[in-house]
Amino acid sequence: MQEKVQKKEKVFAYIDGFNLYFGMREAGFDNCRWLNIHNLVSSLLKPHQTLVCIKYFTSRVRNNPDKQKRQSTYLDALESTGINITYGNYQDGSTECYRCGHTWPTAKEKMTDVNIATAIIIDAYKDEYDMAMLISGDGDLTPPIREVHNLFKNKRVFIAFPPKRHNSSMALVAKGSETIGRKKLVDAQFDDEVISKTGYKLKIPNEWK
Repeated sequence: MQEKVQKKEKVFAYIDGFNLYFGMREAGFDNCRWLNIHNLVSSLLKPHQTLVCIKYFTSRVRNNPDKQKRQSTYLDALESTGINITYGNYQDGSTECYRCGHTWPTAKEKMTDVNIATAIIIDAYKDEYDMAMLISGDGDLTPPIREVHNLFKNKRVFIAFPPKRHNSSMALVAKGSETIGRKKLVDAQFDDEVISKTGYKLKIPNEWK
């Protein structure tokens, strides 16, 4: 008697770039920043799953040439693995100390949570995935996760929380979650040199070694 072949679960991954980056920094994993997202996501898959697409969401930093150069190098490395990158806005602002009146420049990333929410719902509507793997701990994404489950009964959102970014409200509405540990990050690093899509050598920034 012929065995029934189990259908593979189609997985789309959605990566909140800054949430992951600052989670690693807060955890002290500074030597994990040269992270191959494709390898990381692949390491989180189960045998019955197949990775179809990775969507990475971030914003271009501004007003700091050194950071801009490091980020551009990293994003080029990510694109060499076939990852789709969606950009939000990096807005300049200022913060004031109410005690002394001193102000200092700050910057905030805008639109990433909206872009992720939009993509997850549209891709569900288009029947692109069976499971959405979300790497983020941004609580603003709780409502769209809930709505995916309400509207598409045969689909689920699984959350892989970055280090130091576990969010209870998200975990409650998700259909499965885990926190990404240091070993997963260490094992998923790029080689020191990566060849870009256009054939250039990309080297890990010295500050990230």
